[in-house]
Amino acid sequence: MKYIFVTGGVVSSLGKGLAAAALGTLLECRGFKVLMQKFDPYLNVDPGTMSPFQHGEVYVLDDGAETDLDLGHYERFTSGKLSQLNNLTSGQVYENVIRKERKGDYLGATVQVIPHVTDEIKGRIYDVAAQTDADIIITEIGGTTGDIEGLPFLEALRQFKDEVGHENVAYMHATLVPYIKAAEELKTKPTQQSVAKLREIGIAPDVIICRSEHPVDNDLKRKISMFCNVKPEAVVPFVDMKGTIYEAPLKLHDQQLDSIICDRLGLESKEPELIEWRNMVDRIVNPTHTVKIGVVGKYIDLMDAYKSIYESLTHAGAANDAKVEVVRIDSGDIEQNGPSQYLDDVSAILIPGGFGDRGIEGKITAAKYARENDIPYFGICLGMQIATIEFARNVCGLEDAHSTEFNPFTPHPVICLLEEQKEVENMGATMRLGTWEAKLDSNSKCAELYGSTKVNERHRHRYEFNQNYKDNFESKGFKLVGTSPDESLAEIIEIPDHPFFIAVQFHPEFQSKPTNPHPLFKGFVAAALENRR
Repeated sequence: MKYIFVTGGVVSSLGKGLAAAALGTLLECRGFKVLMQKFDPYLNVDPGTMSPFQHGEVYVLDDGAETDLDLGHYERFTSGKLSQLNNLTSGQVYENVIRKERKGDYLGATVQVIPHVTDEIKGRIYDVAAQTDADIIITEIGGTTGDIEGLPFLEALRQFKDEVGHENVAYMHATLVPYIKAAEELKTKPTQQSVAKLREIGIAPDVIICRSEHPVDNDLKRKISMFCNVKPEAVVPFVDMKGTIYEAPLKLHDQQLDSIICDRLGLESKEPELIEWRNMVDRIVNPTHTVKIGVVGKYIDLMDAYKSIYESLTHAGAANDAKVEVVRIDSGDIEQNGPSQYLDDVSAILIPGGFGDRGIEGKITAAKYARENDIPYFGICLGMQIATIEFARNVCGLEDAHSTEFNPFTPHPVICLLEEQKEVENMGATMRLGTWEAKLDSNSKCAELYGSTKVNERHRHRYEFNQNYKDNFESKGFKLVGTSPDESLAEIIEIPDHPFFIAVQFHPEFQSKPTNPHPLFKGFVAAALENRR
């Protein structure tokens, strides 16, 4: 088995996760089986309780693991199915080490960063390797080289290379090559310093990925090569993409990154088959149509908070030969100023998931506006609960209907906490998580879009539709068309006499891929095109 470790320097948010995922795409297109994982040095046990403003979205896997959003990139760019083993944090590492010490597993030895913490980190790589038949494992190390919390991870990678053999390990380091406008030139010193810091730890990169807003010419490549002790061809420019992030594999292939890695690891393969990927990128970059879709949320100021939502809309747009212009709308603004000035110009409305009561009334107003004006509506997780509350108040006549999450004393708890959730005290990893099966009404719009009456989708929520109100809702035209197999939990609702009004309790965005868009997103964008304003 071959191992590729991806590190980053100078600043965070360089896109090393995107570079790692793009490399995974190229290696898969060469015929190799690739599996990816992410090591995060922060002390949280997982991102599940972290604010989206701090960390972006929480990406949920099939087994219910709440993980870093980079795992979303990994699943969108490659075919590997990921699990809780594919995301490791310092919090998990130290929690496991302390648990073992308490149990006496270390036989009374003094517990130290080396070897106990580094062994725990290496153990996760070995665990993943033992449970997969992949040819190559790509591991991204979060944070920036030199961060205190990241040092044990880098030390573990240094040791790992000696254990499995130098011929089986490649290091790829992403750095920033900034453009100094006053001097009108790119600067290589940050890259030199970052690589020097990495070499102090005992890791010499085989490839340097140079992130820049401007082209990196051959003179700069030779300079970086000389000061960082890598071959000139292994200095790979990674210039900002103007069209779509899905150009990344094509851009890196043009720089021969996949060939360089294959040569370093002694991998023989044919040239990658990129025709399907190129066609997909062309559909995204050169669409025939354009459509505006309003996303009404509370984390609108941070792009990464709804990362998978935006990517799924891009996938669905490409499938419909359309560019989706996302109009990001803060639900708090709708509360203050009303819906018209924000929603009159969009062809469809999407309300994503979220937690907390800020902006809730603005979302309810947006759902009402979509329902009353025949604007295609797609509610996801909280977006389904919002649609339920709005319909209860304004169609069923249930005054002050609400979710007990936001008003525990509502007279009509149309959304409520399940009995098994009422005694839960810890916030982390205690929701309804992971993949659950749902059965669909064969006469529903959803069944038509899926082409099936049985689906499996990923969940992340605590509150559910209150089945005591089902008959009242359905008598008014609000249909439960998807349920759990035993019909105890509502999964999908539709308003059949509306052009497109679908809301789901799960998160379909976690299973959409650029070459295989999720059917609900695909149908939603198609409805938006029909309703173009």
